[in-house]
Amino acid sequence: MEIEVDPAVWITLADGTRLAAKIWRPAAEGEYPVVLEFLPYRRGDGTAPRDDSTYPAYAAEGIIGVRVDSRGNGDSDGLFDDEYSPLELSDICEVIAWIAEQPWSNGAVGMMGISWGGFNGLQTAALRPPALKAVISIASTVDRYNDDIHYKGGCLLSANVYWAGTMLSYASRPPDPDVVGNRWAEIWRERLAAEPMLLETWLRHGRRDAYWHHGSICEDWSAIQCPVWVIAGWADGYRNCPATLATHATAPVKATTGPWVHKYPHFALPRPRLDFLAKSIAWWKRWLCDEATGVEDWPDYQAFIMEDARPMRWRGSENGRWIGTTWPRNDPPLELSLGADGVLGSGKVGAIRVSSPQHCGVTSGEYFTLKPDAEMPGDQRPDDAWSACWETPPQGADLDLLGRPQVDLEVSIDQPQGNLIARLIDVHPDGTSTLITRGVLNLCHRGGNSKPNPMVPGHAERITLALDETGYRVLAGHRLRLAISTAYWPYILPSPAPVTAEIAAGEGSVLTLPRAEGLQEVADPESADEAPLKVHPDIREGHSHRDVSHDLTRGVVCYRIDEDSGVSENPHNGMLSRDTRLETWEIAPDDPLSLRGNLSFEAERQRGAWKTATLSEITFTCTATTYDVVASVVAFEGETEFHRKDWSFSVPRDHM
Repeated sequence: MEIEVDPAVWITLADGTRLAAKIWRPAAEGEYPVVLEFLPYRRGDGTAPRDDSTYPAYAAEGIIGVRVDSRGNGDSDGLFDDEYSPLELSDICEVIAWIAEQPWSNGAVGMMGISWGGFNGLQTAALRPPALKAVISIASTVDRYNDDIHYKGGCLLSANVYWAGTMLSYASRPPDPDVVGNRWAEIWRERLAAEPMLLETWLRHGRRDAYWHHGSICEDWSAIQCPVWVIAGWADGYRNCPATLATHATAPVKATTGPWVHKYPHFALPRPRLDFLAKSIAWWKRWLCDEATGVEDWPDYQAFIMEDARPMRWRGSENGRWIGTTWPRNDPPLELSLGADGVLGSGKVGAIRVSSPQHCGVTSGEYFTLKPDAEMPGDQRPDDAWSACWETPPQGADLDLLGRPQVDLEVSIDQPQGNLIARLIDVHPDGTSTLITRGVLNLCHRGGNSKPNPMVPGHAERITLALDETGYRVLAGHRLRLAISTAYWPYILPSPAPVTAEIAAGEGSVLTLPRAEGLQEVADPESADEAPLKVHPDIREGHSHRDVSHDLTRGVVCYRIDEDSGVSENPHNGMLSRDTRLETWEIAPDDPLSLRGNLSFEAERQRGAWKTATLSEITFTCTATTYDVVASVVAFEGETEFHRKDWSFSVPRDHM
């Protein structure tokens, strides 16, 4: 089917704000189902390659794609306020109503997206706009506090700071003069003047309060009534949503988890990929056109069970198999006590003490993974050396895990606040140690995230630490290792003081594993298209580096990220783009208050003589009682500074 593309369509909201959209549709007149993707990542340059990898295929199958820049971003009017704000969700509902009224629409709308767009799909579905009939949500969450990029188990993620810097960069970029006309500089100046400092907002909400309840669909599982296909990747921080939603939702849900990083599954790595375009087209035709495409017969939960995974510089593919199962499963769990002799399952009684140096965690990888390289966890042995560890003997038979492991402990610490981190590890016969899954807990949040409660130093308490979802086969001859530490930097940011934990080993401290028996393998071949992502041509190649160094003179460990996208050209509009990120985190092994993060993001856009750039910077430090931030955004037209905005603030550490 021939298609047409409208790169700049204006949708006018009730308050007069115009949102910019790009629309892919069949060339033939008619009424068609429509799929909406709504997010701030700039359809003209930010998401253009992946949009071009998806929506032309939809339009060729009679499904219109509508990609909208959210308020105050890309080419849209208005001012950006926050992620998933009530205003943003209201805008989405208006756009859905507008779509349903268009002469080319059959009145049935679906929402799709990854990350921000995936969040929006679930949160909008909970509002039940009449025309929204189905959702595909990728790499998303049902709990904005515990399973997003900000906090986890009451611990502050360093990714919270990174994401604040990323959004400073995105929200400070100018609109395209070829789209908005001569007012581009005026619009840009208004944006820059009003740009929010989201990090301050996120830090001031350090507990799970009403701010995080908003948009967390776990507050009311029955709110979503339309069918949802929810997708995630084991290599991504957003891995808990499919199983959680499939367990609790009252609406029809299909859940899928593959081995991927934070990408759409038709071009994600590590492989195997999913033939996502074919499967999603079947999904839309069933729920937006009422065609019998067989999607109801998909497994409730389809997961890739990894095996024999090894930390490598580049993980282009994983060993394993696809399985399909009903959900939730009711297999009897495998319970292993934490013996005082370091053996999982021995039951030997005693006390284990652990006080990890502050740089324990350097093999953690990152929460938000976009490439299957050093962003993923490395060999775990360096961090294991700084942790309390328990191991099984070599497995006598293969062991399949599918679900969330859990550790129940009796533990005391010598401070009122401390973090506890548990990692489950596959130890290969040659000693290579692969992270299977992990969990983190701020012990002040042991009774919940809404009312943190300090520990009484030296007083033992029962705590439960849930690890993230996993789908993994531990092969015969491999060993399982549980590692527990009191630090995990830079993945989470440290406690105010060094912490020593004492764990009561024996039958009362137990690792519970989600053993899965009799899993049924399913065939799900990849697409024949080896290069589905429509990559824009490089004018200049970029680079990506990550390294850890120990400055013996200054006594600090440094974790450094240096990324440069290079210069690429959008073949549709001639826009040249370059984005850079330089991020360094430092800490002294014996001093958590030595923590320092320096983050810098630069974004350049150019077409002919028109050239702009923004430089966004954050410096993050702490005291025993505060988090301290200095930040700025500087904008340039050509080589001339166009605007500057500075922030400097301190936020009390709320039981962190």
